[in-house]
Amino acid sequence: MTKYIFVTGGVVSGLGKGITSASLGNLLKARGLSVINQKLDPYINVDPDTMNPFQHGEVFVTEDGATTDLDLGHYERFTGVNLRKDANVTTGSIYRKVIESERKGDYLGATVQVIPHITDEIKRRIKGISNDVDIQITEIGGTVGDIEILPFLEAARQIKKELGQENVMFVHVTLVPYIGPSTEMKTKPTQHSVSVLRSSGISPDVIVLRSDRELNDEIKSKVSSFCDVSFEDVISAPDLDDIYEVPLKMNKEGLDSSVDSRLKLSTSKPDLEEWKNMLNLKSGVEKTVEIAILGKYFGLPDSYLSVVESLNHSCLHNKVKLNLHWEDSDNFNIEDLNKFDGVVIPGGFGYRGIEGKISAIEILRKQKIPFLGICLGLQCAVIEFARNECGIKDANSSEFSQNTTNFVIDLLPNQNLEKDDIGASMRLGTYPCKIKEGTKTSKIYKDEIIYERHRHRYEVNNNYKEELENAGLIFSGMSPDNNLIEMIEVKDHPFFVASQFHPEFKSRPWEPAPMFNYFIQASANNKKVSKNVIKSQKVKD
Repeated sequence: MTKYIFVTGGVVSGLGKGITSASLGNLLKARGLSVINQKLDPYINVDPDTMNPFQHGEVFVTEDGATTDLDLGHYERFTGVNLRKDANVTTGSIYRKVIESERKGDYLGATVQVIPHITDEIKRRIKGISNDVDIQITEIGGTVGDIEILPFLEAARQIKKELGQENVMFVHVTLVPYIGPSTEMKTKPTQHSVSVLRSSGISPDVIVLRSDRELNDEIKSKVSSFCDVSFEDVISAPDLDDIYEVPLKMNKEGLDSSVDSRLKLSTSKPDLEEWKNMLNLKSGVEKTVEIAILGKYFGLPDSYLSVVESLNHSCLHNKVKLNLHWEDSDNFNIEDLNKFDGVVIPGGFGYRGIEGKISAIEILRKQKIPFLGICLGLQCAVIEFARNECGIKDANSSEFSQNTTNFVIDLLPNQNLEKDDIGASMRLGTYPCKIKEGTKTSKIYKDEIIYERHRHRYEVNNNYKEELENAGLIFSGMSPDNNLIEMIEVKDHPFFVASQFHPEFKSRPWEPAPMFNYFIQASANNKKVSKNVIKSQKVKD
């Protein structure tokens, strides 16, 4: 029988419930248990697909094509378990399902209410993901006291009542702030947070205390006393330089031991040697690689979270330190490209920032600065090549402009939609890609067929395929039916590779995404371009 751990948060949002949940999954898996993670999100959007990256961060894509909260990326990177669409549940999806059921008459004319209809659907979603795994860790998003998470808390409370205390437990993550003038750590916010949680009928079994520094035993003892948990079940979680050190810190604090004892798991101590060996790759590293992300979503670091983590994974295994630079494709200096050993242009939607990316790609290609393009990055690279090597001066995308017939990038062929149809669907999830022999890509992947995750609505227009190839652009990856261009590269360049898919979603700290790994390798070996080569020019759309 599956045992359930619910992770809640208090005081403020953004404390790191996702990292805590992922780290706990890591530790329990290291104890020999099968584990699965789940995220309950209180927002009314059905999924994060249309949400502003400036507010919500990146959209993570699962193997089966679900667009989900970015915390699922943390879960996968810490546990190695590929998740499905049912690992992310939103208020919007719950209410939509209940309303659809009501319209079909499934409730036999009953008055539809939050309890039992909404909570029953939440419980069904929670229990439906486990598939007889040993442990399911379900993170409840938001902060206790928020009105929108009340149905989720009630559903969790009911599950504990139904399954019994030995099969369900609650981990509460709160903040212990440091007050500078008095040089004190304050536990009062945690006490209030636990009080609010109890008003929902839930008493935490373990309390994880987030702080900007180590907490002493006096603070932990105070929380233990006022919040009615044992001293051993109060976990100090200070800020760390590397998120992948969190499982080791949690283990040292006894988080997994508390869970083992509370749920009567009777497991042995976790085997963390491989994890420690991976982190030890950082030791003795002195060489730094200067990498820029040239994107359009800045202001929230999480907008390109998986890209950043993929770069970190690859730097770890290439024994270099990552010095990351953020360049706004709306407004940057072309001459700044001189400073970088490599440039990543990630995915995105819409016209804003496109011309800046295209201008940058021309420099990166001609001056042989390592370039990695992802999704929109590939599309911009194809447009740049069409303009400057094929002579198609007004080459563009049907997404970006209606003022040209030269749509080098167009809607996916199978959509058959009008150009102004905003209801177009996307190609989502894992699809195969056939690698062309003798290319740099074939050296990167070393397989004839690879499987990567996609999230896009536009593709390279096959009407230009022959013209682009004749001009020297190499289509190094294609869909097995040869209808969709998946990867491109150019000759005689240290690294100029772009993909329509998103390799960052499958990167793991112990196994970096191959494209990122080779990109960092090429960037580390790159001899920087002379500053006299690139003329000073301000790029602003």
